[in-house]
Amino acid sequence: MSLKSIRIVFLLCGCYDIALGVIFGLFYPAIYSWAGVAGPNHPGYVQLSAMYVAVFGIGFLFVYRDPLANRAIVPLGFLMKLGFCVVAFGHMIFGTIPSFYVPLAVLDLITLGIFAVAWRSIRRAGVKV
Repeated sequence: MSLKSIRIVFLLCGCYDIALGVIFGLFYPAIYSWAGVAGPNHPGYVQLSAMYVAVFGIGFLFVYRDPLANRAIVPLGFLMKLGFCVVAFGHMIFGTIPSFYVPLAVLDLITLGIFAVAWRSIRRAGVKV
């Protein structure tokens, strides 16, 4: 994967995660209502998670700006996406996840593979990690 491709991937992922974090942070009551899901007993549970997603999106924009200088963010992003996939697919197995999370988990699963290829490409660029 070229550095140009890596930059495009992380630009898209950064914008996606920032948008997702902001949307869920501000509009989760409407999203939960639309999906027929009971909200948490305190808004902070969703808002804090949404903020973390947005912050990772900002980190991905750092990778977009300079993949080599910000390469340490890539494995953290991989772990973040992996964590969501494990939780989402784990709950999916038991039928305890709201359906609107499934497409998000599928996108993160795809992103995991892309991040792995990007990480390998950055390491092959001759930069010690």
